[in-house]
Amino acid sequence: QVQLVESGGGLVQAGGSLRLSCVVSGRTFPREVTAWFRQGPGKERDCVAAITWSSSNTYYAEFVQGRFTISRDNAKDTVYLEMNNLKPEDTGLYYCARDTVVWQNTCVARDFGSWGQGTQVTVSS
Repeated sequence: QVQLVESGGGLVQAGGSLRLSCVVSGRTFPREVTAWFRQGPGKERDCVAAITWSSSNTYYAEFVQGRFTISRDNAKDTVYLEMNNLKPEDTGLYYCARDTVVWQNTCVARDFGSWGQGTQVTVSS
């Protein structure tokens, strides 16, 4: 079984930056896709960004393009989400998730079978 553990969340002022980390343990695959999702109060869980094992393909939601960067360090079994110019609407519970499907340039929650526990990000105005 694969486990994903997120960290790095917290309280930050608008315009600030934060880096989230996701450590993946257990069985992993070279062709896997790892993604970050967020869920605000009373909202659905939406994909923020996704990345392939080789970092050859990435996906970003329109609402974070130019502000967030997803990356990974496979030697450390870790996926990162660098969050810059944070806005209050970025507030939510951020989850790391993994699938083993072929890259399709899409990112939807139903395609991901393994999830972390989430880390809270709160952006104050």
